[in-house]
Amino acid sequence: MNQTTENKEFAIGIVSAGLSYILWGILPLFWKLVDDVPAGEILAHRIVWSLVFMLIILAVLRKIPSFKLELKSLITNRKRLIGISLASIFISINWGLYIWAVNADRIIEASLGYYINPLVSILLAVIVLKEKLSGLQTVSIILAGAGVLVLTFSFGTFPWVAIMLALSFAFYGLIKKMVQVGALIGLAIETLLITPFALLFLTYVHAKTGSGAFGGNLSVTLLLLLAGVVTAVPLLLFASGAKKIPLSMVGLLQYFAPTIKLIMGVYLFHEPFTGAHLVAFICIWAALGIYTFTLMRGWQLRQAVVRTKSL
Repeated sequence: MNQTTENKEFAIGIVSAGLSYILWGILPLFWKLVDDVPAGEILAHRIVWSLVFMLIILAVLRKIPSFKLELKSLITNRKRLIGISLASIFISINWGLYIWAVNADRIIEASLGYYINPLVSILLAVIVLKEKLSGLQTVSIILAGAGVLVLTFSFGTFPWVAIMLALSFAFYGLIKKMVQVGALIGLAIETLLITPFALLFLTYVHAKTGSGAFGGNLSVTLLLLLAGVVTAVPLLLFASGAKKIPLSMVGLLQYFAPTIKLIMGVYLFHEPFTGAHLVAFICIWAALGIYTFTLMRGWQLRQAVVRTKSL
């Protein structure tokens, strides 16, 4: 691959990955459009229609055979099946809590959760995978903890929404790393496993109240049908972009989403942002700055080793 082609691939990767995080950042706008529907129903629709849309995408990309092979492999491997089942549970918890947080006017706290998610992932890697923390990474974890404590003592309430969002997504990422299923096929399998429960729930809700996509407001029904599209499109962009750019660049771009959420929470939806919030976020931002520095330095060292070996 010549230099011009490499530069083009890098540019496409930056645009694709960056756009995926921007779309994830503005996702609260979509959930606000259906905030008259209970969060549990929205989650159930998101799961069902994500599966439908993912199967369409896999068919278009001619990956249905790969999907079937992966599914067969999981069924015959009990540990991997348990792992992907747990992943589907954690991502469902994350999706449901996030939808609830947006529609309960807690977007700022949700953004905090996604800011601290990378640091929680580091902590899980140390605890579960026995990885070692560098001195700077230890400092970043301490700073993040300090930010959470500031909010807890200032308001007398533990920021459980932020912590649960960070934990659920960190556990999801950890399990996906251990199971090693591709992003697109993985999401299709995860939604496939949880869809029967989502359909049972929707059937129960419809029988009891007549609400949801099977009756009521047509515009809301159509928006709920689009839940699968708004879930899958950013993932497709991310899967395409992440393959073309370094991990350190992905690490930088991931802060687009919570930053957009924070700005929308403060300026668009006018959620309270106090001095305690500012101090807490400064702690988190400093921790993320340190984390990003260690990520980029590690990538640069690996690149230097590769160049040395190629000489």
